[in-house]
Amino acid sequence: MLCVVILPFVGLAAVIAMLWHVPFQGTYLAIMVGMYVSTGIGIGTGFHRLFTHRSFSARPSVRFFWAALGSMAIEGPLTTWVAEHRKHHQHSDTPGDPHSPHARHDDHPTGVRGVVWGVWHAHIGWLFDKTPPDLERYVPDLLRDPGASFVSRTYWMWVALGLIIPAVLGGVLTGTWTGALLGFLWGGLVRTLVVHHITWCINSVCHLWGTRPFRTRDESRDNPIFGILAFGEGWHNAHHAFPTSARHGLAWWKLDINYLVIRAMELVGLAHNVRLPSPERLEERRRVK
Repeated sequence: MLCVVILPFVGLAAVIAMLWHVPFQGTYLAIMVGMYVSTGIGIGTGFHRLFTHRSFSARPSVRFFWAALGSMAIEGPLTTWVAEHRKHHQHSDTPGDPHSPHARHDDHPTGVRGVVWGVWHAHIGWLFDKTPPDLERYVPDLLRDPGASFVSRTYWMWVALGLIIPAVLGGVLTGTWTGALLGFLWGGLVRTLVVHHITWCINSVCHLWGTRPFRTRDESRDNPIFGILAFGEGWHNAHHAFPTSARHGLAWWKLDINYLVIRAMELVGLAHNVRLPSPERLEERRRVK
């Protein structure tokens, strides 16, 4: 895990160093943005809304696609990611939550140090905790799913593919080996850095700063910055109020790209049983102003 966290920073340092010798081209930025969007949506639409919360249903080939694309974000095997997230919802902001900035234990610091520790733990520190032995009990459905189990077992193959694709694009679009290297650095390592930290901000920032339009038993917040950067995942209070909802941006102005992807799939027959809260449930959970 340490390598997964550090290597993207090494990639960022490498592209900065190479700017002194190789002129920057928009091609590399386009590759990085394309990979960021595709793998970020792979996490939000695939790992999160499809597999974790079963917010919609899809045929096996579509499920396989989202499982593979989400794996390319390099955030861990599908079954582990889903198990950790389901555990987070079960214990949200209480002891037992894998990545809460609020959950406290006897040996944790208090005061300002406690706040700093909480942010660090929720954002990245939890990744270095020992994997609990009981995670499999959270994902019996995925363990029975041949496609999901296969993608999870072959996780590193998809990680490699997610790094090879931008390298090939860089080489083909520029016709040089330097282009292939920069495609790998920008679209592989730098993109991984961006996707990781935006995803981890949902765990940290979105449990600390933002609005709480719905009543929940935790400190989840709607944060507009990460609502946009994370393709709708930052509308986190709404998500915790209605975990199975395929839509997290529950107001017309709250852009939710992941939901738009799900809606588009529904329109062409690739998604069905799309779950949304009723108007009555929305009003029932809405905070009184």
